[in-house]
Amino acid sequence: MSIKQIDGKRLAQMILQGATNLTNNVKLVDSLNVFPVPDGDTGTNMNLSMTSGAKEVQGNVSDHAGKVGASLAKGLLMGARGNSGVILSQLFRGFAKAIEQKEMLTTADFAQGLEAGVETAYKAVMKPIEGTILTVAKDTAKRAVTAAKRKTDFMSFMEEIVQEANASLNRTPDLLPVLKQVGVVDSGGKGLCIVYEGFLAELKGEVIAAKEPIASIEDMVQAEHHRTVQSQLSTADIEYGYCTEFMVKLDPKKIKEHPFSEQKFREDMSAYGDSLLVVADDELVKVHIHAEHPGDAMNYGQRYGSLIKIKIENMREQHTHLLHGESAAQAVVPAKNEAQKQPYGIVTVAMGSGIKELFESMGAVQVIEGGQTMNPSTEDIVKAIEEANAEQVILLPNNGNIVMAAQQAASVVGEHAVVVPSKTVPQGMAAVLAFNPALTLEENASNMKAALSSVKTGQVTYAVRDTQIDGVDIKKDDYMGIAEGTIVAAAGDKVEAAKKLLAHMVTEDDEIVTILQGEDASDEQVEELQSFIEATFEDVEVEVYKGNQPLYSFIISAE
Repeated sequence: MSIKQIDGKRLAQMILQGATNLTNNVKLVDSLNVFPVPDGDTGTNMNLSMTSGAKEVQGNVSDHAGKVGASLAKGLLMGARGNSGVILSQLFRGFAKAIEQKEMLTTADFAQGLEAGVETAYKAVMKPIEGTILTVAKDTAKRAVTAAKRKTDFMSFMEEIVQEANASLNRTPDLLPVLKQVGVVDSGGKGLCIVYEGFLAELKGEVIAAKEPIASIEDMVQAEHHRTVQSQLSTADIEYGYCTEFMVKLDPKKIKEHPFSEQKFREDMSAYGDSLLVVADDELVKVHIHAEHPGDAMNYGQRYGSLIKIKIENMREQHTHLLHGESAAQAVVPAKNEAQKQPYGIVTVAMGSGIKELFESMGAVQVIEGGQTMNPSTEDIVKAIEEANAEQVILLPNNGNIVMAAQQAASVVGEHAVVVPSKTVPQGMAAVLAFNPALTLEENASNMKAALSSVKTGQVTYAVRDTQIDGVDIKKDDYMGIAEGTIVAAAGDKVEAAKKLLAHMVTEDDEIVTILQGEDASDEQVEELQSFIEATFEDVEVEVYKGNQPLYSFIISAE
């Protein structure tokens, strides 16, 4: 059956199929990341972004194709995470703008939308790099325009789009040498191909079923709260007072020592409280528990990996406020008004309790939990800007994969927010030290950007696969020394990798070396590293802070 036009409902189904196909292939896309680091998250970011767009479409289905496109763009905009997610949101933002007046779409309309999306995405990227998702989108849109002149049937038209998308993907290693060196195609481009393949499946009448239902622990938590907390007759009846939620990102090294079993994990965790919910997959364990001592539950979770997405609420206090007819949020957070606004607010992103405390001690008013493996969405950053309650806000993303989402958030809230594009935690710290409340927003932004180049950053983490990159042979589970984004050393021991890294990055001009101690680095290992620096580099002062960051044993700065 020939499909000459598609309406809003058909477009919505195409989008949902594309999102489901991406969800089913997250691990495949993640595996294509060039660096063998444990935070390769292109697929995860694209999936969370696309899922946000699909949810907005699902909640606003219309016969009007333009309205469906607008819903997709809105959901993607606020849900965008990481550079790949932001680029995906820009591709469909341009697409939506091009079709906004169209109730029905022809192949020519669809092609025009793809072309407009490419134009929008390229404008959003300061320095577009060919051999990435941008190239795949550009090549596909170009083919779509020529195909639409020959084909009015959507199925045949989309087949050609998918064919060209995959052909362009296969050409990415010829455009980006590092891809050829490692032997992979571009991960973001692969994600886009998967979305387009989902579109085609819908036109063919095929149903892409989710391989695994995505467990919504939020819904289960809500049900537990309804069954337990809200039914308490008095606050005193609450035996376990803290609603505790966290995720454990499973660490292969820790699992070797403590083999993970979901059943045993659940049984052991039950000793710390009630209303326990545990949902696990190969990488994450989601935990919800009502505990009297939340720290004990989290300490147990750390036996298996690093803690992320921690949330603890005092249920006794919440229940007291509910009994008095007011929401916990109203009681805990005072209402803000324009008169209370501070002149300046610094909003930054950090991963690790120690790093968070460092930024707060330096003057940051909002520290968004995030970084490697957990890039905050545009919406997360917008909320932090609002909660900063300041006339002028300076954003420090502290991660190269968060810069675009921060810029997108700043554009959403308006001219009173600017982004200082810090790509590492040490850069963010240097920028905060350059802040002067007596200066204008423009002057501060300029000075803080200049400060980024005053510090060099090194990181030590472990490899998730065998590879060779930048002339360094790396084996799975080796520790790698990464200087300014380039892998410069590998060793079987984290301290040895850190020593090689320091030998590469510290020069006679440097005066201070700062070490942020990760959660998996012992005090003895830090002392060994400190002794090495003092013995090797004369007149260099060493500062050590407990960063408690996951995945990265050491974050080192030299200046």
